[in-house]
Amino acid sequence: MITSPDLLTSAQRRQLARADADLVLVQPGAMSLRTLAPAVLVANPAAPAGVAIAPSCGLTGATLAGPATAGGITYRIPGYATGCYPRQGNPSVVRYTSAGRTITIVGSGLAWSNGFLGREGNAALALNLLNAHATIVWLTPEPTVATLPPPSTAPRSGPALVPGAAWLVVLQLLVALLLAALWRARRFGPLITERLPVVVRASETVEGHARLYQARRSRDRAAAALREAMLSRIKPAIGLPPDADSEAVIDALASRSALPRPEVTTISYGPPPASDAELISLANDLDELEREVRSR
Repeated sequence: MITSPDLLTSAQRRQLARADADLVLVQPGAMSLRTLAPAVLVANPAAPAGVAIAPSCGLTGATLAGPATAGGITYRIPGYATGCYPRQGNPSVVRYTSAGRTITIVGSGLAWSNGFLGREGNAALALNLLNAHATIVWLTPEPTVATLPPPSTAPRSGPALVPGAAWLVVLQLLVALLLAALWRARRFGPLITERLPVVVRASETVEGHARLYQARRSRDRAAAALREAMLSRIKPAIGLPPDADSEAVIDALASRSALPRPEVTTISYGPPPASDAELISLANDLDELEREVRSR
C-alpha cells in the first residue's frame, strides 16, 4: 500500500516494480505509472473529488461497497483492466493483473481519510480492496530533504567571544534554578488514579464492527464470532477445557438443554445464516441456549 508514490525516487520505484507483491497505489501520477503500472495512463489529473459515485463496474469489492467518495485522478486503461467509479467518462479506481501481481490504483485517498472513512461505502471499499492478504505493508514516502550546505569556515563569533568568567556565572544560575525546581517539585509518592474525562461505551465498538459486517454482507463472519464468543463463555461453566472438540461440547450442551441434539448442533456449529433475519434468529438462539445451560 503506497500512499504517495510520486514522492518515491526513481530507484525506489524501480525496486518496487520488481518486488513480488501486489501493489495498491493511491493517487499515482504519470511519472509513477510509467514504472509501477505502465499499462495505465492519466486521463484527467484533477477530476472532481468528494462526491459519492456509484461503482459502475463488475469488481466484486466495489459492487459490495456500493457508492463511495472517489475521483481525484482518472485514468485510461487497457481492455483487460477493470475500471470503477468513473468521473467524466474515465475510471478513478482501476484493478488489473500483470505478471502474476494484482495492481490496484485509487485516484484519490480522500475516501480513506478520517473525515470521509465513515461516509457512504468508503470503509467497506477500503477493506474489500485490501483484504486479499493477511499482511499489508503500508508505505508512506516522505518528501526529499535538501542537503545542508557545508559549514562555513568564517571566524567564530558570538559565544566564542564571551569570557570564561561569564560562563561560570551562567553555570551557577543553572545550579540555582535546578535546586529551586527540586524544592518546588511535588514529592514522589504512589500513583493517583484520575477519572477519565470521557467514557467510551464498549457498545460503540460492537456497533462499528456490526456495520462493517453489514456493509460487506459478511454474515458468515458475524455468525462465527457470535458462536465462538458463546462457546468460550460456556465451556468453563460446563467443565470443559477451551480446546474441547465439537462432539464433547455438543454432548455437554445437549445433556443440559431441553432441545434435541440435532438442534443444539445446528445452533452451535451449524452453517452460516443465509439472511439477516436468520442471523438475528441465530443470535437469539445462542443467548437462549446459554441461559438454559447456565440455569442447570
